[in-house]
Amino acid sequence: MIMKLLPTLTFVAAIGSGVVGGVFFAFSNFIMPALARLPAGGGIAAMNSINITVITPAFMTALFGTGLVCLVLAAGALIGWSQPGAFWLLAGALIYLVGNPIMTMIFNVPLNNALAAVDPASANGAAVWATYLRLWVMWNHVRTITAIVALGCFIFAWR
Repeated sequence: MIMKLLPTLTFVAAIGSGVVGGVFFAFSNFIMPALARLPAGGGIAAMNSINITVITPAFMTALFGTGLVCLVLAAGALIGWSQPGAFWLLAGALIYLVGNPIMTMIFNVPLNNALAAVDPASANGAAVWATYLRLWVMWNHVRTITAIVALGCFIFAWR
């Protein structure tokens, strides 16, 4: 049964990886640089607002739902290892899982929580903001790249 679903799930994972990678690409390339141009208090307030409003069914489904699909794809790739594209399927699934939902939970979410805990108008807030910008953007670049690489793997697996 799972083997019959693999082409459809691969397509879904490719779309999900592309959507998530596109969101993270936008943050890395123009949203975070724009927020960095604001005074620290304004940047903190804007990012805290984003961090609240991003928790929507659509984005959570894209980020974590794609991760769930990747778990199924990884299992399918291992079960059907001798099938064409199995390597690319497993590679895409693992790259997406590690680079996106796992990396988000380990690195970006704790940084978001630390930012939410500071007074935006304080000197400590400005220091946290400077560190946040450097680290959050660095990890976001990793998330962007891994989502796009996973998309490429899924395309190779699907053809």
